[in-house]
Amino acid sequence: MQINLGRRFWITTTVIVVLFTLVFIGQNLLHALRIRSEVKELEREKASFQERIAADSAFVEQLRYDDYLEEYAREELHMQGADERVFVIK
Repeated sequence: MQINLGRRFWITTTVIVVLFTLVFIGQNLLHALRIRSEVKELEREKASFQERIAADSAFVEQLRYDDYLEEYAREELHMQGADERVFVIK
C-alpha cells in the first residue's frame, strides 16, 4: 500500500495553514492596536488628573492663609462678618 499525496494536497494544506495564521495574526494585531489606543487615552487622562491635583494642591495651600481664606469665603461663598451686610450682584 502506497499513499500517494499529490501536489494539490500540499498546496491546499499550505494555503489553509497560511490563512489560519493570517486570521490569528490579524486578530492579535487588532487587539494590540485597541490596547495601544486605550493606553494612550489613559495616559492623557492621567496627565489631566495630575494637572488637576497640582491645581487643587496649590488652592489648598492658599487656603491655609487666613487672609486668602477670608477673601475666598466672601467672594465665592457670599459669607459676611458679624457686623457686615452683603449684597450679591450678578
